[in-house]
Amino acid sequence: MSLHPADRLVGFRSLIAGAALTLALAACATPIPPTDISPAACNAEASRWAIGRAPSADVVERVRVETGSRTVRVLTPGMAATMDFQQDRLNIDVNERGAITGLRCG
Repeated sequence: MSLHPADRLVGFRSLIAGAALTLALAACATPIPPTDISPAACNAEASRWAIGRAPSADVVERVRVETGSRTVRVLTPGMAATMDFQQDRLNIDVNERGAITGLRCG
């Protein structure tokens, strides 16, 4: 059964009208506010004293607090890590002997 071209046009117009209504309603939706509007930025310079030390739990936590970081990653040689930048994350680089060699944000 084949539709007459005029009937197809009516169906197409109904489809377009439905899509337009859906987009209009989506535009009126209230966005969900973020839980933390301004995350604290990391300041790696605040804990340069940790270079040369072992990344014990106490050292890592003290460094996290002093740098204002929300999270910390201890990165060892050859360890896989994501390359995403997070301004409130501190990266602690450790050498093969287990000593902290650098602190950087991201």
